[in-house]
Amino acid sequence: LQLPHLGSSPPLLFVPTDPPMVWLLAKCWVRSSDFQLHELQSHLLRGHLMAEVFAVATMRCLPSLHPVFKLVIPHLRYTMEINARARNGLVSDFGVFDQVVSTGGGGHVELLQRAGAFLTYRSFCPPDDLTDRGLLGVKSCYYAQDALRLWEILSGYVEGILTLYYKTDNAVKEDLELQNWCREITEIGLLGAQDRGFPVSLLSREQLCYFVTMCIFTCTGQHSSIHLGQLDWFTWVPNAPCTMRMPPPTTKDATLETVMATLPNFHQASLQMSITWQLGRRQPIMVALGQHEEEYFSGSKPKAVLMKFREELATMEKDIEARNAKLDIPYEYLRPSLVENSVAI
Repeated sequence: LQLPHLGSSPPLLFVPTDPPMVWLLAKCWVRSSDFQLHELQSHLLRGHLMAEVFAVATMRCLPSLHPVFKLVIPHLRYTMEINARARNGLVSDFGVFDQVVSTGGGGHVELLQRAGAFLTYRSFCPPDDLTDRGLLGVKSCYYAQDALRLWEILSGYVEGILTLYYKTDNAVKEDLELQNWCREITEIGLLGAQDRGFPVSLLSREQLCYFVTMCIFTCTGQHSSIHLGQLDWFTWVPNAPCTMRMPPPTTKDATLETVMATLPNFHQASLQMSITWQLGRRQPIMVALGQHEEEYFSGSKPKAVLMKFREELATMEKDIEARNAKLDIPYEYLRPSLVENSVAI
């Protein structure tokens, strides 16, 4: 482990053979940095704020009778409300981030701005993202296996619904409300992200289905894969310190006292544990993926597509349970029964 090279002399290199407290302190610094990126970039930006972009565009551009509105609206439920709470309590002035997180006081805003400038369309689509990151075929990467399967199930569901309403590619191209919705997401919500692969128009049924699948997967599977792990990994504060009270080490003479003086104090650690528990626990009103009770489509054919979708999710659930029974540490963050139907917490 090594700090960035900023000066003329190379920074100190920390290795596992260093004294135990020296190596422990170096690892705590890495995990603290990961905490910042996880909560701000992976969770808030790529989960909550992206879902808000979809929600705002949907409410502004699509009438409630539009098939795409009916398809995506269950996956946007409570998103605006929970994001308002996050703005008021977590990332606001004098909020939780300002109180106990090292990027608080403005650093969190700058990190979000920098990360937002690098959002790409491919990174929100598991078939492309997993290929780009070389994770396809990695047997120990259960996220890749489950994310790709969930994407395929969602893709079949989306295609099954939309092909009932769009019989040709021209029907897609000529739907002005749909085109405005897509343009609103890319040009307004994402501040002109067409240079990063996001489309400004939808020209075929295939492109439409892929784009809508991306929206729904982001609001469901992707958010849950980031959200559910908080309770497991962040409630033990030394594993992911919200802040570090001393500067990064420049020598290898750290002791237990050095580590304790660097980790969050009692107040900071208690608040981290409390917030993590509140956000990471299973919510009493949680609605699992595909299990919404509202009926947005009334015809028999859309209902049959939804029924097939739920059956495929149930099969995936059983397969994950069987796999996890053989693992020392089960991977459950994409189990359909644990994946929320929207970004609601």
